[in-house]
Amino acid sequence: MRRVFITAHLKNFLLLIIAFISFIVITSVLIVGVGDNKSLNKSKNSIIKQEEYKSLIKISSLPQISKIKVFISKENKIKEINLEEYITGVVAAEMPAEFEIDALKAQAVASRTYALAHVTELGGILCKNANGANLCDTVHCQVYVSKEERIKLWPKGLGEKYWDKIKTAVVGTQGEVLTYNNSLVMEPYYFATSSGKTENSEEVFSNNIPYLRSVESGGEERAPKFKSSKIFGYNELSQIINNNYSNAKVTSTNIKKQITIIDRTEAGSVKNIKIGSITMTGSKFRTMLGLNSSNFEIVFNLKSVEIDTTGYGHGVGMSQWGADAMAKEGKNYIQILNHYYLGTVISK
Repeated sequence: MRRVFITAHLKNFLLLIIAFISFIVITSVLIVGVGDNKSLNKSKNSIIKQEEYKSLIKISSLPQISKIKVFISKENKIKEINLEEYITGVVAAEMPAEFEIDALKAQAVASRTYALAHVTELGGILCKNANGANLCDTVHCQVYVSKEERIKLWPKGLGEKYWDKIKTAVVGTQGEVLTYNNSLVMEPYYFATSSGKTENSEEVFSNNIPYLRSVESGGEERAPKFKSSKIFGYNELSQIINNNYSNAKVTSTNIKKQITIIDRTEAGSVKNIKIGSITMTGSKFRTMLGLNSSNFEIVFNLKSVEIDTTGYGHGVGMSQWGADAMAKEGKNYIQILNHYYLGTVISK
């Protein structure tokens, strides 16, 4: 009798163990799924092309920001502007309206991300030139103009058409921003024209930012400032250098031997340059002489010094003319942004 009782007890115990293991397995499947992502593909994003799907992830933790404070420099006052209205004014000021719609959309997302990166609620830092506003309306941040101002600058008869085109691009990306590792991208830099390749961030701004890597950027030779030159007399150039850096001690007679390019970036820009007794970055040399980019060659002629540059801007992030070239090839704005900002996704 005792043996029967023990056998029954063991049987019940084994049944309990089996039931517990089954519960664990079923619960695990419910939590992590079986790996076929069918539930994801049935969502409202299923109409999006496969290559775009991964780039449209909602980040619910981002608070809703509907307005932004902008310091209007001409009026010397702060205005609170609807965010999407502000982005329309930025795209109108920062990118030619003749560009392809997907290039304009890429600009809208980059500009919106840049704006929100200066909102303190999102961990951003206010512009130091904005007198307490989030941003200023100049090139120090990103240029903003009102509809009335911009239409005055466009060819007569095209203003409303251009504005509607830009507004379509902004509305088509409404609320979309760039994120990296589920966080808002804080450095969505962009510039006008590359030399055929963008720059690694640390070679221009010192900080190594994982999504700002050097990438190929073709089709920009048609840009009006792809190539440019500045000519200086020997006396003029030596005077500019000595006025900015008194320790350089260059002379007009020896300046040819006193200027040496030390190294270049992966994209070909001058990284460091030795001038007389000092060494400076290519970026500082560019600023000192008002060059279009840091990708330059120096030609010493008989009576003058010619500096030939390729590209226009700092070279980090998205090239605007490169974005238009990609759009002309049939690439959409998501593909453009993914190309220039590596590893980022577009979040609503």
